[in-house]
Amino acid sequence: MAHNFDRIPNRRTTGVVNKWTFYPKDVLPMWVADMDFPAPKPILEELRNAVNQGVLGYEMASNTLLETVAARMDRLYGWKVKPGFVVPVTGIVSGFNVAARAFGSTRKGYLLQPPAYNEFHEVKNNVSIPQIDAPFSEQVRGNILHYEIDWDLFKKQVKKAGLFLLCSPHNPLGIVFSRRDLLRMAEICLENKVLIVSDEIHSELLLDDQKFIPIAKLSAEIAKNTITLIAPSKTFNVPGLFCGFAIIPDKDLRDQYVKVVQHLRLHVASLGLRAAQVAFSGQCDDWLAELRAYLTGNRDFLVDYVTKNMPGVRITMPKATYLAWLDFTQLNLKTSPYTFFLEKAKVALSDGKIFGQNGEGHVRLNFGTARKILKQGLDRMSKALRAI
Repeated sequence: MAHNFDRIPNRRTTGVVNKWTFYPKDVLPMWVADMDFPAPKPILEELRNAVNQGVLGYEMASNTLLETVAARMDRLYGWKVKPGFVVPVTGIVSGFNVAARAFGSTRKGYLLQPPAYNEFHEVKNNVSIPQIDAPFSEQVRGNILHYEIDWDLFKKQVKKAGLFLLCSPHNPLGIVFSRRDLLRMAEICLENKVLIVSDEIHSELLLDDQKFIPIAKLSAEIAKNTITLIAPSKTFNVPGLFCGFAIIPDKDLRDQYVKVVQHLRLHVASLGLRAAQVAFSGQCDDWLAELRAYLTGNRDFLVDYVTKNMPGVRITMPKATYLAWLDFTQLNLKTSPYTFFLEKAKVALSDGKIFGQNGEGHVRLNFGTARKILKQGLDRMSKALRAI
């Protein structure tokens, strides 16, 4: 392996608040969704060149960048996207909030599939439209959690919605939806005139030999009813550069979306644009292939460790992302697992309750780190559980 993911830089920099400095020094951070690995060298070299030039002025997305984004969709998925369909945004969170502001209403809310990305739950506060939940159906095989769409509930709840915020692949459950499930969700949305806003930020962080399908690729009709949100931030570990893209084939939707972007003055930073050009050009794909193999190994190590050392704990086997979902509801902890592990193990995780319905008693664990750090965190957690 040309890239050594077992070595990570020291992020405990004084004067900077990040995942490693947010909590006291004795706390191991396995919470917020960024990785501990340096970004690929081609991206870092581009950023160094920009800084060395000395002028950090205003820049806009070039036609070359929009063409690069479109070409990557074709190369990865055979999805034919015109460069003119691509709208730069400051990130996925701002991207789906723009969509909610542009197309949401107080009469028809937005549909979620909880437990879902915590920022989805903030839309109702940011835009003042109702949130409608269609939770997944949970099954347990051994100690492995499996989640499936509850179709009866989905069809019932979608009738109350004007927007469907889809997380694909799913955060925090790591689901890679099948073509069949994507098509069925899309057709139900079409039947009920519900606009699909698909957060596909984790689409390149596939584990094992998983294949990803953008929901908008399924048909021209579905594409016209979909806003797809992508970014290099999770895949290439550059979330702090705040650059993403909305792909909107329908002109009327795109024009309305752009109006809101302009109204809110959401300008993408120049360094983010430069990083995206390199990331989506293919220069970092060898690094990405090795990263995916390493993350798959981390996922396997994590699931095996929990199975062998944490009796009664249930865990997902994510097919994508570097995020796992752990269920501690069978242990009858006196506090939330988030509080328990922060206090007793000095491990910071993401509290399950921020992901909505069915999140209580759960945590999200970030395994996008060196395996020795992952093991250290799991050892601390296991020791704390044994001491109960």
